Amino acid sequence: MNPRQLSARLERVAAHVPHGARLADIGTDHGYLLVALMNRGLISAAVAGEVALTPLRAVERSVREHDLGDRIAVRLADGLAAIEPADRITAISFCGMGGETIRDILARDRARLGGTERLILQPNGGEQPLRQWLMDNGYRILHEELLQENRFFYEIIVAEPGEPTRYSEREMYFGPLLLQTRDPVFVAKWQRLLRLKQQTLAGLARARQGQADEKLEQQVRWIAELLASGDGSARS
Repeated sequence: MNPRQLSARLERVAAHVPHGARLADIGTDHGYLLVALMNRGLISAAVAGEVALTPLRAVERSVREHDLGDRIAVRLADGLAAIEPADRITAISFCGMGGETIRDILARDRARLGGTERLILQPNGGEQPLRQWLMDNGYRILHEELLQENRFFYEIIVAEPGEPTRYSEREMYFGPLLLQTRDPVFVAKWQRLLRLKQQTLAGLARARQGQADEKLEQQVRWIAELLASGDGSARS
């Protein structure tokens, strides 16, 4: 991979890393994000955390190939255990994990957070419970965006410690800031999910002889209302 090029998904994550940050990338993918940002002169120090040895070796190889061993610390560790106080981390990224996994790591390892770090989160699903944790634990959502890369949709959530806005369950399901913009990618994602969830409901109805799945039915209703509304808001 060209060290200055990233996938569209990682480029959007990179865009939310503050200039000069000391960045910890947890569950790093070959260290691509850290290597690119360091080569661009956009971060001052970095920690790459991996829980498994095989991907850790890939990160070490990438860092070594770009002669960044003195600027990117590569550590075999579970979650935020990769971060040490002396690192003075100012931003933390999680990319490609499930939202519930990210939430569980943040909850379990919260004592390792300094209380000022920016969180740049790119969950693969599970966005609602992740937003719920942020709201319940003193984080303010600064930015949300949604992009499509190939046939997949990816959400990015940027949060910092601060007085959180209280959001409804429905807002956390769709993304409170994404609801405000409601761009074409947002609409396309929910159109696809509506079709898939309707198909799932129909299959469940046949298999259970009419037994309802209330949570799934609620989601289908929310999405249908969202897509039917002109301003992107779902009715009560």
